[in-house]
Amino acid sequence: MKYLFTVSAVIAFATGAHSALAQTAPSATEASAYDGLHEAAHIGDTDAIQTLLKSGADIELRDGAGRTPLIVAAFASNDETIEILANAGADLNALESRAYDIVTISAVADDVELLDLALALGASPNNITSPYVGNALIAAAHLGHHEAVKSLIKNDAKLDHVNNLGWTALMEAVVLGNGGPAHIETVKLLLEAGADKSIADKQGLTPLQHAQSSGYSEIVRLIEESN
Repeated sequence: MKYLFTVSAVIAFATGAHSALAQTAPSATEASAYDGLHEAAHIGDTDAIQTLLKSGADIELRDGAGRTPLIVAAFASNDETIEILANAGADLNALESRAYDIVTISAVADDVELLDLALALGASPNNITSPYVGNALIAAAHLGHHEAVKSLIKNDAKLDHVNNLGWTALMEAVVLGNGGPAHIETVKLLLEAGADKSIADKQGLTPLQHAQSSGYSEIVRLIEESN
């Protein structure tokens, strides 16, 4: 019982930590103070962006939270703006101060259109992101964003990256998921793609053991029947 409590405490801490250190879009106060490319990227003013770029504006200028104009555009889901900035040479793999990139931002937002655009433009699906030293696939799996998971798998995201909590994407889909349809589909996609179900957490428990202890019968079945 003591051991089970310890595992539960770790999960509770990690769940709270994920919320506490989640990526943060520009606040209304921050956005109101923007000018230049940051302002244009936030509101999606493509004409202003073109004019500013022609006049030599710094395409990699950071705001107070380390966001480039490209990252600001990703938070605002301004796809055309992102394409213009990317074609002008913006760093598609830039990280803001909490280590989030546009791929992880779009995966967390479940903005698959933006995710697909970012990947098509050349953004990497395998940047090490977030304070948890994870990646976009782990973030999407945690939230049960299975369409984003599918897109990342299609674009060769690393299936078995282990973050600093000791968890893979498969582990997060089980441990931080709710066992419902979205997380079931996420687990199915990861297993079909070849995710390693044997990778245990820091307590030595596998995704199967966590699914069993949580009563996630369909996820248990999927893991047990996978090759």
